[in-house]
Amino acid sequence: MTQVIFLNGGSSSGKSGIVRCLQAVLPGPWLAFGVDTLVEAMPASMRASDAGIELAPDGEVIVGPEFRTLEAAWIEGIAAMARAGARVIIDEVFLGGADSQQRWQKALGELQVLWVGVRCDGAIAAGREIARGDRVAGMAMSQADVVHRGMVYDLEVDTTHAESMECARAIAVHVR
Repeated sequence: MTQVIFLNGGSSSGKSGIVRCLQAVLPGPWLAFGVDTLVEAMPASMRASDAGIELAPDGEVIVGPEFRTLEAAWIEGIAAMARAGARVIIDEVFLGGADSQQRWQKALGELQVLWVGVRCDGAIAAGREIARGDRVAGMAMSQADVVHRGMVYDLEVDTTHAESMECARAIAVHVR
């Protein structure tokens, strides 16, 4: 049985919308966590510090050692919830490519995980980024392709032209 659905994609690629749709179409309750949840849970002082996480004016995301320490604990905590019986959907942005995936794979261990790549054309994601108004301009374009480098997925969806519900239904077919 699938215990974890893992969505990886760049900023404004549509992951959060897919998560909400998955929660609506999948049987039973699924908890949703995203890297934004982690960042929002951190003290404000860490959201603009070289030890925490910084957003450069061009949209580059720079993470420091304190962020990595808290991230490691957060990853272990989510894995523990899944091992305890919670079904979990994770919304992530793998800035470190395969290294990021390997950190999660180590923590998730024996759990049944469905790895999903969420792709979106950079120009479309950039348009969504502007419409959202809560992101640094340039983040979506810079992340659109880099987050998928070296990744191994069970399934990929593309939100360039597909709606969140269509993507969620395509993913749900693969959930056991």
